[in-house]
Amino acid sequence: MSKNIPDSFNAAVIRQKGGPFEIEQVKRLSMNDDEVLARVVATGMCHTDMIARDQVFPVPHPIVLGHEGSGVVEAVGSRVRNIVPGDHVVLTFLNCDECHACHEGHPAYCENFNPHNFSGQRIDGTHALASGDGSKLNDRFFGQSSFGEYAVANARNVIKVRKDAPLELLGPLGCGIQTGAGTVMNVLKVTPGSSFVAWGGGAVGLSAVMAAAAVGATTIISVDIVPSRLELAKKIGATHVINSKEEDPVARIREITGGGAQFAMDSTGIAQLVSNMVTALRPRGTAAIVGASNPGTMAELDLTDFMQNCKNLVGVVEGDSVPDRLIPTLVDLFMADKFPFDKLVKFYDLADINQAAEDSEKGITLKPVVRMQPTNGAA
Repeated sequence: MSKNIPDSFNAAVIRQKGGPFEIEQVKRLSMNDDEVLARVVATGMCHTDMIARDQVFPVPHPIVLGHEGSGVVEAVGSRVRNIVPGDHVVLTFLNCDECHACHEGHPAYCENFNPHNFSGQRIDGTHALASGDGSKLNDRFFGQSSFGEYAVANARNVIKVRKDAPLELLGPLGCGIQTGAGTVMNVLKVTPGSSFVAWGGGAVGLSAVMAAAAVGATTIISVDIVPSRLELAKKIGATHVINSKEEDPVARIREITGGGAQFAMDSTGIAQLVSNMVTALRPRGTAAIVGASNPGTMAELDLTDFMQNCKNLVGVVEGDSVPDRLIPTLVDLFMADKFPFDKLVKFYDLADINQAAEDSEKGITLKPVVRMQPTNGAA
């Protein structure tokens, strides 16, 4: 491994349930022969980072979180063939590449997703990082733990991207943005001339709005309660917006679409909104749930309406993405001015990561991106 790569570097560590992120020097322990070391340029912050911080998902602490990293490859293991030092990459979720779902082309539904992404260690129990004093530090969050200046990831979750794209912007394509866009493109398969409703106007919902516009939907509705988000939705592809605090969203959707939406997606995880989403579908309409709810959350459906009108409801993880196909496609769409996800982003320095988290949770910032080296953003 190159002598220019430091044995320790700055990273944001969560040491207790609920935070805060603490900037510490952590030690790099090892890199396996199927792994890649990337110098992280920037990392998006996602709702999943917050629920891991708060242990809504039982992720072990202390831990380095971060799962929407982008950066430059510094070193590769001896078994890595498709990635070389100097490549620009986006880091995404890790899959096992051995189960039925992976073999069938659905790595986001990997049967071993949780051990690979939430266990805080490699599948063999080892770690890539340690605390500065050498004590145990959990890592491997989404196979990357990219809230730090460097990240060790498996070659399977390292996606090469074109070098003329703005690298510091691309990290969110690894999770939140690909979830919204992939749901529209891969799962719902929204068609040209169709109607689509995004329930929730956060980064995932607005990514779905942009994707629906990119594939040619002609009636695109964004539902939220924050006026600024609804205004932004109109600028990036929505043909209609609904403030559900001010009007009945189901009645308004039926009015706009002439009876109900063909396609819909909920990114809120709110049970009542999921029920409303299904109610507002037209016969044979299809809806997807991508929002994370607390375990045990239940939603009510009118089963007669659901059965007689042959409606469809599906759960989706990571947009059912094959990342090395979808992520470069989204980069190409962005570079062609057809997927303006940069309008969702606000940058923060690593030292301000707690402010980024607070602004995200308050809805002030749709998609915080934390720069690891905030000089001029250059790679």
